Amino acid sequence: MTPASMAILCVDRLVKRFGGLVATDRASLTIRDGELHALIGPNGAGKTTLIHQLSGALAPTGGTIRFAGEDITALPIHARVHRGLVRSYQITSVFRRLSVLDNLALAVQARDGSSLRFWRPARAERERYAAAAALAGRVGLAACLDRIAGALSHGEQRQLEIGLVLALRPRLLLLDEPLAGMGAEESERMVALLQSLRGEHTMLLVEHDMDAVFRLADRISALVSGQVIATGTPDEIQAHPEVRRAYLGDEQGVS
Repeated sequence: MTPASMAILCVDRLVKRFGGLVATDRASLTIRDGELHALIGPNGAGKTTLIHQLSGALAPTGGTIRFAGEDITALPIHARVHRGLVRSYQITSVFRRLSVLDNLALAVQARDGSSLRFWRPARAERERYAAAAALAGRVGLAACLDRIAGALSHGEQRQLEIGLVLALRPRLLLLDEPLAGMGAEESERMVALLQSLRGEHTMLLVEHDMDAVFRLADRISALVSGQVIATGTPDEIQAHPEVRRAYLGDEQGVS
């Protein structure tokens, strides 16, 4: 068991029912502070439903979610974001008609809130855009500040989305298939970006690219039929017989 003092997120026997369908079935999961934890599972295993519940998009039928020691099971999305639990989505969510810099400046503004110090608007604006430019550099978009977001490649839009999430100063990032739809070169850039964030941010990664998962993750949890059947290091998960059967139906291993 992971000591409570090391855990930033504790999910205990989480259940989500849709009528007669049980999408998550007493799923339990512990994320250690500072780790990159991957959640894997076959199609239909309940990964997206679980992430929806962690982010607040879906209310659980039963069980509890504790974040940084606080029970957040009933909290709405905005309250979880305020506490530092922030999610990115499978589909990019950027302001397509605005520049990269303006997208990030808006995210910084949303983080900081409106200011009543109206006698310093020019300074506040400079500080906001300086922070936005720094975020662009952090996610590999320093050369794209003036480009319209809708004109970016798919991979660059995903990089921008990571920047928008980072602007909120998250304590835990929920990353929902950040490599989805990418070619090999774009995937490699995203893997490098996520590797660079390790140690700075705690991350829960949902991803189908097993090569990326095994390269990135400190620990991996396997979800099958709504239940977490195993948690361990990449080597432990790759050798786990139940995980191997769930993925391949035989003893060839996870690949």
